[in-house]
Amino acid sequence: TNATSTPVTLNEANVYHGRVRIAYFTHDQDGAGDATSSVALCSLPAGKVKVLLSQSKAYVNWTTSSATLDLGWDAYTNIDGDAVAADADGLVDGLDVDTVGYQTLEGALAGIKATGGTHTFETQSGVVIRATSPGAIADGDDLVGYILYVVD
Repeated sequence: TNATSTPVTLNEANVYHGRVRIAYFTHDQDGAGDATSSVALCSLPAGKVKVLLSQSKAYVNWTTSSATLDLGWDAYTNIDGDAVAADADGLVDGLDVDTVGYQTLEGALAGIKATGGTHTFETQSGVVIRATSPGAIADGDDLVGYILYVVD
């Protein structure tokens, strides 16, 4: 590990001794949405940010039959100045939310599972996290919860 290597290698703050922050979100759909309706949940700060998806939760009341939720991000500029494309399901792909209730936002993507239910963003000006419904979000549907992330 870095702590026992010679010479000692210091871990970045988002890995060791970072501060856990929370981004709360709440959305009550006003009017019927179209297919692939999406909701901007929060904006994460600039710099290196590790999202703790396995610890992030949401109450989902999407009433469309066979509802699923994708979680991803809007396009952003990475720390090196390169454009990173939006990815509607880069964090969670097809989470079954057909039954109303609380969901963990980890999903089943192999890349997320391989990092312990986390994803790291390195941005110049932050990134918007977005939930998308492959179907329409109905009038009055709710999405309320929080995303935990480590920064500093």
